[in-house]
Amino acid sequence: MTVYFIGAGPGAPDLITVRGLRLIERCPVCLYAGSLVPEEIVKAAPEGARVMDTAPMHLDEIIAEIEAANGRGEDVARVHSGDPSIYGAVAEQMRRLDALGIDYEIVPGVPAFAAAAAKLKTELTLPEIAQTVIVTRTGMKASAMPEGEQLEILGRSGATLAIHLSIRNLVYIREALEPYYGADCPVVIAYRATWPDELYIRTTLSGMKDAVREAKITRTALVMVGKVFGEVEFRDSALYDASYAHVLRNRGKKQRAAS
Repeated sequence: MTVYFIGAGPGAPDLITVRGLRLIERCPVCLYAGSLVPEEIVKAAPEGARVMDTAPMHLDEIIAEIEAANGRGEDVARVHSGDPSIYGAVAEQMRRLDALGIDYEIVPGVPAFAAAAAKLKTELTLPEIAQTVIVTRTGMKASAMPEGEQLEILGRSGATLAIHLSIRNLVYIREALEPYYGADCPVVIAYRATWPDELYIRTTLSGMKDAVREAKITRTALVMVGKVFGEVEFRDSALYDASYAHVLRNRGKKQRAAS
């Protein structure tokens, strides 16, 4: 048997990959993170499948279910929200499966920051404005940040920031980033991106705390910071510039110009 760690995407049921959905449709066991995975996705499990919400379960219980499926020779669809590689808590599960000699594969999904950018019709990397996207979080009660990854350090880059799991840490975010981005730097609060009740708040570093308080958002929100979210002037990319020659267009142009 094989355990398939499947990224279900950010929330909209039709944003799961075709590969992920096909696996759910055929696996006799489906373990899913019910707090963030839409029910419509796991309803695709075959008739008679063992479908379990792992939100109230701890790691030992989840692994026990997988071990039992292994004993029966049944494939498992282990469905996570977003993309499993980003705050997916899959590493400790894979470590347990390695120790047990149970095979597994990973199926990527659409991450929340990409889905939010799509809904906002925003490119996160604009020429000469920002060419780097940093996906991060802040230290909270559950776990601290590794040394060197604090916002005070990451903020020096001026990159577009996608800050996860930090909606209750807005005071710290402002204090850490304001020296580098400025109080008026654009911020987008993306609440439950692509879900039916999604909400996007356009604000600034200085105004985000009040905006979030007014909207009564306390969880399941992404804080996105960067100049790309504002009204900015940027030059066109060279990729489609008629005068720019590359291997797939105007290949002889540079040679003719040189001669």
